[in-house]
Amino acid sequence: MKEMSIKRAAMINAAASYICVFLQLVFNGILARILAPGDYGVVAVVSVFTSFFTVMSNMGMGPAIIQNKQLTDDDISNIFSFNFYVAIATAIIFAVFSVPLSKFYNNSIYIAIGGMLAISLFFHTINIVPHSYLLKQKRFMAIGIRMVVVTVTSYSVAIVLACLGYKYYALVWQAIIYALVSFAWNYASIRVKLKMKFSFSSIKKIFSFSVFQMGYSVINYFSKNLDNLIIGKFIGDSALGYYDKAYKVTLYPQNNLTNVITPTIHPILSSHQNDKQYIYERYMNIVKILSLLGMFIGIYCYFASEEVIGILFGSQWGKSVPCIAMLSLSIWAQVVTASAQSIFQSAGNPKNMFISGILTTVMTAAAIIAGVIERDIVKISLYLTIAFNINFFMTYYFLVKKTLGMSYTGFLKSFLPDLAISIIVAAAGFLSQCFVFDNILLSAVVKGLCMGAAYIIGLIVFKQYKILISFIKK
Repeated sequence: MKEMSIKRAAMINAAASYICVFLQLVFNGILARILAPGDYGVVAVVSVFTSFFTVMSNMGMGPAIIQNKQLTDDDISNIFSFNFYVAIATAIIFAVFSVPLSKFYNNSIYIAIGGMLAISLFFHTINIVPHSYLLKQKRFMAIGIRMVVVTVTSYSVAIVLACLGYKYYALVWQAIIYALVSFAWNYASIRVKLKMKFSFSSIKKIFSFSVFQMGYSVINYFSKNLDNLIIGKFIGDSALGYYDKAYKVTLYPQNNLTNVITPTIHPILSSHQNDKQYIYERYMNIVKILSLLGMFIGIYCYFASEEVIGILFGSQWGKSVPCIAMLSLSIWAQVVTASAQSIFQSAGNPKNMFISGILTTVMTAAAIIAGVIERDIVKISLYLTIAFNINFFMTYYFLVKKTLGMSYTGFLKSFLPDLAISIIVAAAGFLSQCFVFDNILLSAVVKGLCMGAAYIIGLIVFKQYKILISFIKK
């Protein structure tokens, strides 16, 4: 019964996610041809801090609500009411914070942008409880439909504003509308009561889980955003714009392969938190699929980095090409590792997740600092790629060995066929470089066919095709 729930949930989430992927690619492609790299760089700097305030305001409550099966409707209302006041405080603090931020970066525009994004922060924060409650109830269809509607609405407004010459404000309004419509949709779906006075006893019920979840989220925030903070300060907005565009492209596979399944894992597998063997077996079915798909995408993006940037964003983003080439070599590790968080949560062990997060953040920070010292965004991309691949081994030691109590060596051995296939695909990628075409789209297709053929051969030789066929059937 639970297995069928995962299949159905993943199917619904996959449909919504891939529709949104296609829409975002189209919309971002349009915006990238209207806006300048500097516009993206300005917003990228502020987005780093909005992300931090979002993490702090969440306080780990979302996953804790999903994990705790004893929460009543009255508890949910109390938590939502508490979160309402947190949202107000977060918005006010961020608006005030934008003043010293503008002085730090010597750009007064951050005051106006910060004030506007405070609105986005308010709605994003107050949406935490409604969104988590929908996940807890496994209402994946409503979430999927909302994702598509919100994406179309927010990006449509952004494109219109960009055409009217609003520059980076178009991106700011996209964030505001996305948060506003998401909250309105979710709140209308569940009708949680807002109380002016609430009971802290409901907050205490989720505290022991949420405190480590929050700690991990804060650590993970610095791991994911330290590059934008430092590049924007020491190298400049334009360099940050080129780097950020490349980095976000390499996140597409992670966000749209991993996120198809992982949002459904925690609500479903949390019911088996005391059966570690069950969780591990179900998870390995997912990990192998992510590994086989992430491996091919990463190698393709490395050899077709110029084509990927040119097709998606245009020739004016050429300085992003060497960055995406380097970062592509981390796609496999990022795609697989991104799914680990849900298993830490499902097993009810956010403490181990927090410890592993500290170690991976230290590794990531060292890589970024080393690259910034050389003032080279390509070097930053290279060092980050090395760090991401090392982080894979550290994260899964804590998950497989320490949390689930399974064989770490056995886990790593399961990826040997994937490694062998990657060598075959990489060899085809080298050979595909011999073909030179004036048409960038044709070049991308030819490289895809060459590496795709090698990929299929590798799947057959090492009998990994059975895993993909089984996945497609499911």
